[in-house]
Amino acid sequence: MFHLGSYARHFLGFVLICFFALMLGQFYAVQAFGAAGFEVPVNEQASDILPKELLAGKDYRINNTVISYGYMHTYRVDSDFAPFEVTGGIALRKLLREIWAIGIMQETRKSEAYLKGLKNAASQPIEFGANLITDPVDTITGVPRGVARLFENVKTGLTTKSAPGEDSKVKQALAVSSNKRELAAQLGVDVYSSNTALQKELNSLAWATAIGSLSLSAALAPVGGAAAATVSATRVSQQLNDVLREYPPQRLRQMNDDKLRAMGIPSDLVTRFLDHPSYTPTQETVIVQSLASLSGAKRREVLLKLALSADDEESANFFMNTAETLGGYQSKVAPIKDLSVYGPLVFAKAANDTVLIPLPLDHGIWTEMASRRVPMAMAAFKGANPGSQKFEAWVTGTVSELAKEEMAKLGIQVVEKVVNRIEFVY
Repeated sequence: MFHLGSYARHFLGFVLICFFALMLGQFYAVQAFGAAGFEVPVNEQASDILPKELLAGKDYRINNTVISYGYMHTYRVDSDFAPFEVTGGIALRKLLREIWAIGIMQETRKSEAYLKGLKNAASQPIEFGANLITDPVDTITGVPRGVARLFENVKTGLTTKSAPGEDSKVKQALAVSSNKRELAAQLGVDVYSSNTALQKELNSLAWATAIGSLSLSAALAPVGGAAAATVSATRVSQQLNDVLREYPPQRLRQMNDDKLRAMGIPSDLVTRFLDHPSYTPTQETVIVQSLASLSGAKRREVLLKLALSADDEESANFFMNTAETLGGYQSKVAPIKDLSVYGPLVFAKAANDTVLIPLPLDHGIWTEMASRRVPMAMAAFKGANPGSQKFEAWVTGTVSELAKEEMAKLGIQVVEKVVNRIEFVY
């Protein structure tokens, strides 16, 4: 599902240097001491980081060894469905809800109603291009952005031989897409998640409800009677899921395109962002909605330019969480007036004369590279904005005591655990 290797190789170039760079591989991750005045990452224990109730659940167990590279935590999760590895505390909570949803859907798949519905679906193969799909559940499972994008991009390539009175297979295929979005919304999970185990269950139920005889209400019956997920969906995630449920991917893209252009974002930048292969429709929509919430803020395009540096899921999550932090500050503290980027850091000047530096990190430490790059970024910003005096770094997690001390010398006050202060989608 998640691959740390790609993240570890490429994230160095644009995120590590925002305070807590130094991702040089696992060799450094196990060293306890570095050069005088600097810190190096050490592995941590899940039992010291997470609430006790999150360590294990009905269908999963979190490995107690947590790998740290000085900015984010990487968790290994054993589940009854598949092993997972995920980077970031916010991403971990998303994964735990997905594991809960997989369990709910597997309960449905054991039911007589499901088996009957799938049998009916299997008797109705469809042709996708030149290929006959006789087992759509397994055939479509690996689609990276969800079954919706597959069907809505290739409507004209979908044909079938149908009996008189049957709905067209195009309509049936689009019903699969719609039902899949409905199932995901009801379960409070991301329909465009990269979790292949989740995708398989969603695809299976979507086919059985759209082409078979299983009703959506029957498919969702276990949700009402099942124990609540260990990690509940937030209010903002429920609102987002309502949008994802209602609109197919191409409509989402058009909506995001319209909003970005209304902000005055250059058309070529809009296209490059919406075409970026690292972002799912969900991530794009969250970033666009967050930027749209910064009503009246100048230079919102600088965040999109920085976001183009993403080249995998974890780095895309970083920029999504950065945008969410900006939106949360806007709604909870003070309006954002202007955005700028120096190095890899986003500086947001607010109406309360504070300069916000959003940092979605699990635990940041003060590395040798941070000691070089952070003062450079601060000096560049202050040179262009000599009147700015108050700086706050909003961190989703925590930072070390040394990092706090060094940042204080630069005039930066650290605000920790903002994940508990503002709402993130997951």
